[in-house]
Amino acid sequence: MTNTAMTENSDDIVWTITLDLAEGQDEAFNTLMADMVESTKAEAGAKSYEWHRSGNTIHINERYETNDDAGIHLANFGANFAERFLAILTPTGLQVYGPAAGEVREGLAGLGANFYDQVGGFAR
Repeated sequence: MTNTAMTENSDDIVWTITLDLAEGQDEAFNTLMADMVESTKAEAGAKSYEWHRSGNTIHINERYETNDDAGIHLANFGANFAERFLAILTPTGLQVYGPAAGEVREGLAGLGANFYDQVGGFAR
């Protein structure tokens, strides 16, 4: 059977990272999240950046306009937030959607990412 679905590929790089928050770190978490949201808001290619919480499970949903924009974000994260982030949050899953390539793909792979290519649908 041939797949005849129309695909309008997007250059967007999207990921959801799942994290466990260490016990007793609510205040540090709230400060870190506010700092990271404010910093990411200043990145021109950041299309969405949403934090969600259920108990001590955290999901961060991120969307960047291009692979280069995702790279800018990852460099900013590494330089400014990685140490604080990893001191209180333990990554437990990372799903990456879109054409992640080069250093972006390598950096996310280092966090145990699963990569998914777009095979159908559209973006507006």
